Amino acid sequence: MSLPAELLAEIERAFPADFLSVEPADLAAYGRDWTRIHPPAPGAIAFPRTTDEVSRLLALCARHRAPVVPSGGRTGLAAGAVAARGELVLSMGRMRRMDPVDEDGLTVRVQAGAVTEAVHHHVRPLGLSWPVDFASKGSSQVGGNIATNAGGVRVIRYGLTRQWVLGLEVVLASGAVLELNGALEKNNTGFDLRQLFIGSEGTLGVITEATLKLARLPTRTDVFLFAVPDLAGVLRLFRAARRGPFALAAFELFTDRCLARVQRHRSLRNPLGTPATHYVLVEAEAGEPDALEAWVASLLEEGLATDGTLAQSAAQAAELWALREGISESLTATGFPHKNDIALPVAGLEAFCGELEAEFGREYPGWEICLFGHIGDGNLHVNVMKPDDLTIEAFKDRTAAADRHLFALVRRHRGSISAEHGIGLLKKPYLAYSRAPEELTLLRAIKQTLDPLGILNPGKILD
Repeated sequence: MSLPAELLAEIERAFPADFLSVEPADLAAYGRDWTRIHPPAPGAIAFPRTTDEVSRLLALCARHRAPVVPSGGRTGLAAGAVAARGELVLSMGRMRRMDPVDEDGLTVRVQAGAVTEAVHHHVRPLGLSWPVDFASKGSSQVGGNIATNAGGVRVIRYGLTRQWVLGLEVVLASGAVLELNGALEKNNTGFDLRQLFIGSEGTLGVITEATLKLARLPTRTDVFLFAVPDLAGVLRLFRAARRGPFALAAFELFTDRCLARVQRHRSLRNPLGTPATHYVLVEAEAGEPDALEAWVASLLEEGLATDGTLAQSAAQAAELWALREGISESLTATGFPHKNDIALPVAGLEAFCGELEAEFGREYPGWEICLFGHIGDGNLHVNVMKPDDLTIEAFKDRTAAADRHLFALVRRHRGSISAEHGIGLLKKPYLAYSRAPEELTLLRAIKQTLDPLGILNPGKILD
């Protein structure tokens, strides 16, 4: 597939000289995301600066029936931003405007290309936060966060991205511009169209601007790292944390195999003296020092943790978080991981995890499994590392077969095959494990209504 020459000529005439690129380096960089599985092969890259430019570009693409792949920070892990069939990549990287904060309404309007961490820095001097946070915040963009309904490390406290988006500006495949909900907290006027586009992975429209809801920064946060003897112990510790004398902001699990990979890649120090197979990072808000000390002492006395440490400064807290947030990058840097991102009802985690360990033993005897995740919201990241004696193709064949067993187990426990990574290309063959046939029929009908020509992110989520 290649883009029509007439389309490229029209774009060159109608837009600034630096709007379009066909440079090989740009095609390679903007045609892929962090999955790095499908070779990038876009036809061209467009770099708009305004919603009007996006609108006029999509109207042109609709007229030529040219496929378009919206692209943000490209930090996704489901191949949702991959352009592998000659598509036009629509990069939001130049749309980074951030408006002044509305301190009365606690909102801020930003363009879709604003980097997540830049939004944090923009609002922090006012004692505010956009509490959408994850390891890729330095690269990910707000439009991508919204288009994938990103999760992250503090979902247990603040919820998913959709909880922190009041309004959207969206361009449809036809070029029509929708302004949805503005900065309204309350707007009970029928269907909330805004929610259709949150989590739609760019298949229904292109998000160009968003009005974000902000929260007050917590007055006090404390970060702990605990060593725990086994996975069942992690879940016992979670129940104790739920009842702790604080607001639980994060509860993150990782295994010794994850820690070893992070230490190998980043040369970080394990602050605990007692070796363990499982580690838990806890972030607590608004806890009183005496109550926190008593709580930690009770964990050690009751055997819920075999060792633990409390960060004594912001720098130490960052060091503890680096052990957890560096895992995904370190797995890729030190090996070839097969990643799965699953979610279970929190109440069913213990039963599921027992069966999961048995599943690993059957499907991957002797293989290295790196398990981490956001236990507090039921999200597990299951990473199988390629053995040295297997080719990449043989490894992919083996993990694809094992995935079906894993997803069948997830379905039996009423979970999701994708907690936060999305569907994209990678999970599309397995979507029916989590969505009923009637749901899939509705999803296809919505796609047909909003993108009748099928030009927006074609092949993602649904065929």
